Amino acid sequence: MNINIDGKKYSVSLEDNRAVKELISRLPLELEMNELNGNEKYYYLDESLPTSSERVGRIQKGDIMLYGDDCLVIFYESFNTPYSYTRIGRIDNIEDLNLGSGKVSILFSE
Repeated sequence: MNINIDGKKYSVSLEDNRAVKELISRLPLELEMNELNGNEKYYYLDESLPTSSERVGRIQKGDIMLYGDDCLVIFYESFNTPYSYTRIGRIDNIEDLNLGSGKVSILFSE
């Protein structure tokens, strides 16, 4: 999968689970993602995805996760967390990943 943020294309290594398969079937998706906590962008999907949530313990910059069954999250900072997520994938080339503050439009494609 690829994501495009302000004209910059990033490749994503995906997990092998039902949530990812369902998400891929919905591509392409252009989402206006909201800011939260200075470390993530999130978007509530119109339809839920299958879950296989786990306590991940630590979030890494570039992680893409599903919170609950309908909240897609891209993390742009690393930190410890007590929350559970379904793993979607990880952005491969995170060196210059900068999602800034406020909302950002992100295109998810194959």
